[in-house]
Order: sequence, then structure tokens, then C-alpha cells
Amino acid sequence: MRWILEEVPGARARAEAGELAFGTVDSYLLWKLTGGKVHRTDATNASRTMIFNIHTQEWDAELLELLNIPACMLPEVMDSAADFGVADAELLGAEVPVLGIAGDQQAALFGQTCYQAGMAKSTYGTGCFLMLNTGDKALKSENRLLTTVAYRLNGKTTYALEGSIFVAGAAVQWLRDGLQLIQGAGETEPLAEQTPLDHGVFLVPAFTGLGAPYWDPDARGAIFGLTRDTGIKEIVTAGLQSVCYQTKDLQKAMESDGVRPTTLRVDGGMVANNWVLNFLADILGANVDRPEIIETTALGAAYLAGLQAGVFTSLEQLADMWHCDKRFEPTMDKARRDGFYAGWKDAVRRVQSGQ
Repeated sequence: MRWILEEVPGARARAEAGELAFGTVDSYLLWKLTGGKVHRTDATNASRTMIFNIHTQEWDAELLELLNIPACMLPEVMDSAADFGVADAELLGAEVPVLGIAGDQQAALFGQTCYQAGMAKSTYGTGCFLMLNTGDKALKSENRLLTTVAYRLNGKTTYALEGSIFVAGAAVQWLRDGLQLIQGAGETEPLAEQTPLDHGVFLVPAFTGLGAPYWDPDARGAIFGLTRDTGIKEIVTAGLQSVCYQTKDLQKAMESDGVRPTTLRVDGGMVANNWVLNFLADILGANVDRPEIIETTALGAAYLAGLQAGVFTSLEQLADMWHCDKRFEPTMDKARRDGFYAGWKDAVRRVQSGQ
């Protein structure tokens, strides 16, 4: 934003005159839906701009001064469930109130009804995002995790720790489109079921670097442990296991920060794979719960709007609506689990850039 103000002719003068607005994607959508009448966002999206003070819940005056950003450009920050504005009738056929806004992963946490401190969810899409509710405490991570706003309701902020993995479902896409080892994601489960867990292959999908807790943008992907016996099913299985190992990385980081989720609620397209969730439970040494509704980001946004509209009356009512489709419990002994994870850590070490 500062670059735009400095490099685009006339931009700073227009911004200081109140003629330019800046915000996150949700604030832009709200602006368009309301015909340019409303410039607002919610606390979860504001918390990801790096210029919002998550402790005082306001745009940080010191940072705005340091970066020379006019405060008048920024959207009003609301609760996650609030009266944000009304969409124009000409767009949707009627005036529809906008009553809930949340960031992608925060909405998934809300849809998973992780309302108590210590509850955690992990979303498996292109990437993977593990988020742990830390209650009213903004826990500062010593292990390179992100402290963020989970949601804000009635002026009360709930915080979370988050770890982000760059490649989860994208690894399966690469196996399908890049290597053409499979024709569809549905083939991965039967292939993994045919493969012994100790096949010896480790795939590190650092195609765009490594995310949390390594944060190594220069790391690159690799496959280790190939032999003449290695075939398609071993490489595919290693790709699935890499998602579980990376989740273990996040679990270990949270554990080192003093908070270890003992049960993980999972969502996203990849969790339809029972083999993945069985191995995930084993490698985490924790229960993994798959809900009946796995597209929980949209559900969380709907829950927020429903709270504001009075359709739902409390978080307790929403929590009672969460239903488990299947629980996956660990059966692997600790020695074997630690052995697999040690192999993964060695593979990661070999792809790191040494930054």
C-alpha cells in the first residue's frame, strides 16, 4: 500500500483527501455489494494486515505513522457478527443484510465450533491450516507460529495460534497433473491401503518453500529413499504421509509453546480419505474427528450471520449442532511413530536452504 501511495501519481494526495479506500478482499466485496456505501471489515481480517493491533483492537497508530499510511483509508473494524451493511437490491433481487464476516481459516474454526480454549481444527485444501483456540489470551509463540484473532463477538476477542502448511492437497494435484501417476484423487486411498507403512520413501513437497514452523522460502521439494522396488503406490503414499508429517510439525510447535490439542477436528476436501485420517491420528498420537459437514468455512460464515440475525441464540446452541461423522483413534505405538517422524525430520533437514 505504501508503494502505491508513493509511486502512483496523485495517490497520496487523494488518500489524504479521503478519496481512496484500502482494505482486505472482504472489505472490497462489501463495498461493491453495498454500492460503495460501506467501508468495513471484521477483526479477523484486520488482524492479518500487520497494521492492526490485535491487543487493543484498533489500527496501530505507531505503525501507520511509521509507514505513512493515512488512517482515513482504512475500513471500520467490526465484530465478526455485526450489521455490516445491506447489499443493493439490484444485485441480489432484494436488500440483503450482511451480518457475518470472517477470514477463511477463522470461519472454518467457527464452523467447527471450536469455542473452548484448547480446541483445534485443521483444514486440508490446497494447503493445510491448523488453528488452536487460546481463549482470551493472545499467546506469543516461541516456535514460529502465528498469533491471530480467532473471532470477536459482542466486543470480546478470542485468540488463536495458527500454523500454515503451503502444500497439502496440492501434493496430490502434483502427483496427478505433474507426474501423472494417478488420474484422480480418489485413487490415492486404495493405493495407500496396498502399501506397507514402512516403505521407506519420504516426499517433502516444498514446491514453494516450507511454511510453519520452518519458514524457509528457498527450500525445494525432494523424494528420498527410492529403490528399484519403489513404484507408483509408494510415491503416492509418501505424498499423503507428507501432509500428516507436516501437521505433526505444527502439533510439535504448539506443544513446545505449552498447548497441545489432544483432539483435532478436520475439514476440507482431503479429509474424505479415510487412510489419510487413520495415519494422521497415528502420527499425531491424538484423536482425529471428521464432522458430517466438511466444508466448514462457509458454515462458519453462516453461523456468524445467524447469530447476528437471531436465528441462533448462543455458541452453546451452535456447538450442539456439530456432529461427528467418524472418529479416528491412534493405534500405532510411540516407538514406531517416533521412528517415522524421525525419518521425516531427516528428509526436511536435507531440503532446507540453511538460511
